[in-house]
Amino acid sequence: MQYLPYWGSYRSYNVPAHGVRMTLQPISLKEAKEFIIRHHRHHLPPVGYKFCIGVNDGKSVVGVLIAGRPVARHFDDGWTIEVTRCCTNGYKNAPSMLYGAAARVARGMGYRRIITYTLPSESGSSLNGAGWNFVWKTSGGSWDSKTRPRVDKAPTCQKLLWEKSLK
Repeated sequence: MQYLPYWGSYRSYNVPAHGVRMTLQPISLKEAKEFIIRHHRHHLPPVGYKFCIGVNDGKSVVGVLIAGRPVARHFDDGWTIEVTRCCTNGYKNAPSMLYGAAARVARGMGYRRIITYTLPSESGSSLNGAGWNFVWKTSGGSWDSKTRPRVDKAPTCQKLLWEKSLK
């Protein structure tokens, strides 16, 4: 995952804590999934996607984001996209950069709203920094049912829903 191409009108940011420039880059689904398998604390990579974004420090990829159709069917209206994974190796400000880029890409694709979920134990400062708004706390629980048995592979606790209007 050392792919560091020029990406049209990419954005670079100084990150004082590391003293280097971060740059957005395109990344394949395969590369993003490999990064998530190595670095995500509590999730496996998602199955589907609409787009992926990477961020690098000039040497290697330090974070990835995957966006796709909303998991909750009542949000899947054709105008809403969900960030299904945002994963970094701990690099400062990388999550905010990825969330901001995802909103710009989604707006460019014609979406009107972008959403994501965090665990209550996560501060949400990356989302705040990218201009997202907290909406509500979900009830949580399992997708498992008698008519459609499933094995839970992710936390079943309450989650926090965040959104950004793209209108």
